[in-house]
Amino acid sequence: MPLPKPITNDQREAELAAYARDQQAVAGVEHLRFFPQSISGGLGAWLRTSAGREVLDFSASWTAAAFGHGNEAVAEAISAAARNGGGASVLSSAIDETTRLAEGLIDLVPLRETDRAEKRAYLGLGGTDANTVAIAAARHVTGRSGIVAFRGSYHGGHGPSEQVSGIGIPVGQDAPQSRLVEYPVAQSDLDHTRAQLTSLLATEDFAAVIVEAVQCDGGVLVPPADFLPLVRELCDAHGVLLVVDEVKAGLGRTGQLLAYQATDVRPDLVTLGKSLGGGLPVSAAVGPRDALSEPRASALLTTAGAPIPAAAANAVLDLLEDGSLARRTARLGEIARQALETYRASDRPGHAAVVDVRGRGLLLGLELGSVAGFSPDQVAALAVYRAWELGCALYVVRDNVLEITPPLVIGEAELLEGIECILTAIDDVAAKHVPLDTIAQYGGW
Repeated sequence: MPLPKPITNDQREAELAAYARDQQAVAGVEHLRFFPQSISGGLGAWLRTSAGREVLDFSASWTAAAFGHGNEAVAEAISAAARNGGGASVLSSAIDETTRLAEGLIDLVPLRETDRAEKRAYLGLGGTDANTVAIAAARHVTGRSGIVAFRGSYHGGHGPSEQVSGIGIPVGQDAPQSRLVEYPVAQSDLDHTRAQLTSLLATEDFAAVIVEAVQCDGGVLVPPADFLPLVRELCDAHGVLLVVDEVKAGLGRTGQLLAYQATDVRPDLVTLGKSLGGGLPVSAAVGPRDALSEPRASALLTTAGAPIPAAAANAVLDLLEDGSLARRTARLGEIARQALETYRASDRPGHAAVVDVRGRGLLLGLELGSVAGFSPDQVAALAVYRAWELGCALYVVRDNVLEITPPLVIGEAELLEGIECILTAIDDVAAKHVPLDTIAQYGGW
């Protein structure tokens, strides 16, 4: 593929025309937009726009396309399953492809319950329903209703998983269905975390603590190494289940198969989604049989567990099986982090806007501050808009953090080209080359 190239006037007009059709047809409740991108296809780490422009994908569709656009192994699996037929629902029939996926997930995910015969996998369509099922499972098996989550957490887009999430909840308030605890980012924060969790778990009726091993949409926050062991310890002390949300961080993204495997902690339930389907809607909750087998017929989605998306997910698990992709991701993550830190220490126009570089593997967060009279959130919004103009697509989380999550199959040269595109965009914002009114109609979060 060529180097990223700035958008031309003709391309802009063509993309705006295609984008306008979306605006007149697709429900705004599912719009989370930062620039007027319209996609017609893609290959590997590249997207192809409706105007025929090639854009480096540094989001991987919020990690859902983690194994690259048009991945040959995934495409072959989908094609074979589509030709084979065999139903579209696991509700009332066992399906070979779907059974294989559930078996693979049971083998893949280390849990506190080590007896394979006592583990089960729920198969869903997205992280939202996987987390909703995990929450319901914890409530069912414990007979309690309370949930503890972390401020800044994002567990779903609607229903109970959204209502336990801590993202966007003002300090001092709890979520509709959970009590919120501060997510620690330094070793010195852990005493406060222990005190908060102990106070809650000792005095109230809780079923589960739900947590991300790396808090993704809350700002790509990496906790201290002792954090998850502390949460496990306190859950055990109070008979509370530990649910680890691996929907975004899991499946090789952090340089390990599952992000929580940076510790020796084993959760009671683990949720997966986004990249699991290789671009198709697939999610899972893996946990104890007692939690996920009753009440019967209480989590019904007709097309969940259908053979075509199950085949895609099986191809994804095959890609991850030998661990080489996760190891490569860890190496590329170090290369990317070094490039970002070098910029931060440079005298380039936008270097002072970079407040922090953090993350693991190819799950990186670039926190931006004020520059050129713009607020931090304006700097972030302007930077991703300008990066898109220059040929690299990425998005903002937590107001002022750029989330860098390219496909895991990205080449090293492509990775560095995309990073330079982002840094040039920040330089252009600092130099006031990007007018504030360019982002007025793209509301983001």
